[in-house]
Amino acid sequence: MTMRQSNWTLGTYCETYCRVVAMHHTIEDRAMFPRLRKAEPRLEPVVDRLAEEHEAIGEVLERVDRSLVDLVADPLRLDDVQGAVVLLTDTLLSHLSYEERELVGPLARLDMRLV
Repeated sequence: MTMRQSNWTLGTYCETYCRVVAMHHTIEDRAMFPRLRKAEPRLEPVVDRLAEEHEAIGEVLERVDRSLVDLVADPLRLDDVQGAVVLLTDTLLSHLSYEERELVGPLARLDMRLV
């Protein structure tokens, strides 16, 4: 029972985290990016890259989900979950590093908040 509970907890945590990341990217894609394109057209290549990265991250999120479903069917597949989470971590860190480097200044200058 303990192992089943641990897998359920892991799945719930990952599902929640992945949903928050996906929601965050959807907000950026639909609200912030169009405003940035309009306010500062020179940022278009940056915004395009970030939007493409959002799609790639979405695929990685799907991989995490698939690995968790596979773990339910086969408890020995924990390495697959770990690999998917490591890939997600690396992908997000790279994405966030680029996003911060390219957008912190313009966002502060343009006073663009997602409120």
